[in-house]
Amino acid sequence: MIIEALIAVTFIAAMVVMLAPDEVAGRLAAVLSLLPVVGSLYMWSGFDATGNALMGGSVAFETKLSWLELGGYTLNWHVGVDGIALPLVVLTTLLSTLAIVSAWTPIDDRQSQFYGLMLFMEANLLGVFTALDFFVWFVFWEAVLLPMYFLIGVWGGPRRKYAAIKFFVYTNIASLAMFIGFIALVFGLGDSVSSLDMPAIAAALRAGELGSLYGIPAATLQSVAFIAMFLGFAVKVPIVPFHTWLPDAHVEAPSPVSVMLAGVLLKMGTYALLRFNFTMMPETATAFAVPIALIAVISVIYGAMLALAQQDLKRIVAYSSVSSMGYVILGLIAYTTYGVGGATFQMIAHGLISGLMFMAVGVIYNATHTRMVGDMSGMADRMPVTTGILIAGAFGYMGLPLMAGFAGEFFIFKGAFASTVTAGMPLYTAAAMFGIVIVAGYLLFAMQRTLFGAFRLETDYEVGPAALHETVPLAVLLVTIIVLGVAPDLFFGMIQDAVNPLLDFGGELS
Repeated sequence: MIIEALIAVTFIAAMVVMLAPDEVAGRLAAVLSLLPVVGSLYMWSGFDATGNALMGGSVAFETKLSWLELGGYTLNWHVGVDGIALPLVVLTTLLSTLAIVSAWTPIDDRQSQFYGLMLFMEANLLGVFTALDFFVWFVFWEAVLLPMYFLIGVWGGPRRKYAAIKFFVYTNIASLAMFIGFIALVFGLGDSVSSLDMPAIAAALRAGELGSLYGIPAATLQSVAFIAMFLGFAVKVPIVPFHTWLPDAHVEAPSPVSVMLAGVLLKMGTYALLRFNFTMMPETATAFAVPIALIAVISVIYGAMLALAQQDLKRIVAYSSVSSMGYVILGLIAYTTYGVGGATFQMIAHGLISGLMFMAVGVIYNATHTRMVGDMSGMADRMPVTTGILIAGAFGYMGLPLMAGFAGEFFIFKGAFASTVTAGMPLYTAAAMFGIVIVAGYLLFAMQRTLFGAFRLETDYEVGPAALHETVPLAVLLVTIIVLGVAPDLFFGMIQDAVNPLLDFGGELS
């Protein structure tokens, strides 16, 4: 029952830190957050499951216990991981620890509450990626929103309340749309399912056991439910045009919170799309292949163009996340081993790279108290280690070979070009590849203006090398990005093994 222990330890750590004095809260939180890291690495080292958890494959570290009856359905405590979920569990624990350490400098008020909420959010994120019963999953899914709302609304910038409320409203409305769509499917399945167990529901839907509901034909019901769930998850990803909450949230959130928002919370949306829409309803997904592929390409290009127009370093990285998530959607709809597998790997790669970028921008802001490109130059002379790691992370975003971002994008492009879900997939893929050129444009422009040239700073602060506790998390992230770029099979092998079964619905693996 290691998953239960992992979640319970993190919840207990959150409560302990909340009760601790501010003077020790940050260090205590960092030490306690190492326990989930050790647990997740133990799970990775002992992982031996095969197949997909929702497709009848073996599930690692599984627990399934009957919980209670609700409305004629059995609710189970059902948790476990397969090759899709485990990498996200490791990502969550690693980024949480590094974000907590990076918060030691900027967070100097109500520290025990801040670090307690960070750990509480981590516990719920672990629940999202390990739950295999919809009720349990949905509780964790919604519980993630609460700490993020307070982390932005209490410790954020001047417009923090606006950003927090906007984040909360957008994501709650999206959750409602998703919930209605899924429950409609459950009711449409009738006696085919007697619980909210996700593997059972996936099996029933893929077997074509969905019936009519209140006179709505099964095919129409499934299409409408698919759209409702897709839109609900699309807000969390986010993809164009549901992205407008993200830049405000990132700009107002403290940098350590932005690390978790971009690195892990956005992956909740793509993970849910893969688990629900693309696993449970593959025929419906392929029927909508053209609009989904178009949305992916638009997100890639439009997100990159928006980033190109920004002067705030945080907004640049925020909009680049919209662009990067477009690649994930393109890989998912390709329905090939490399497409879906690459999309899952890209979730991990982007989580690490975006986390590094937000963390590096935060370190520079701690020293300069500005994020505006026009307010500074020559930062490389004063903060050489931080700027060097920032440059390396930017090249990772651009897809530099031997870094995780290159591996993820290469897998996606290989799988998307080979896809047969629609005749236009090679064209959509080629269009999306142009986004890499725009990414290089805005990142190189921003780095040239801020990092090189003669030193200049519009704010009146002394700038020097960053503290050790600020550079160590950056270095750990950079090393991890390079390791996964050099040896992607550390995760990609288990990802492929979990992805292959969901592609078997009459199509061919590529």
